[in-house]
Amino acid sequence: MPLQRRLPKRGFRRLVANEARRRQTAVVNLAKLARLGEVSEVTPQALAEAGLIAAGRRVKILGEGEIQRALKVNAHAFSRVAREKIIAAGGSAVVIGAN
Repeated sequence: MPLQRRLPKRGFRRLVANEARRRQTAVVNLAKLARLGEVSEVTPQALAEAGLIAAGRRVKILGEGEIQRALKVNAHAFSRVAREKIIAAGGSAVVIGAN
């Protein structure tokens, strides 16, 4: 076996742009929004206080689970299904940082 294959692989590993962005974005499913209790407006700060995400992260809401009440959800990104479910429940989906 050649020497370069026998030695352990160590050293610099380049981060791809998508990988770095993925580490900074917290994903929250609609099912987890039920843990917030009686909150009418969901913000990244409220999610951090509830312990669902780390503070200072971007938030993307995904559509897994059901939402039973009208909520105003402020997040950096929404999946199509999540946006539809929030609006169908009588709430609103507001994108933070959109022009």
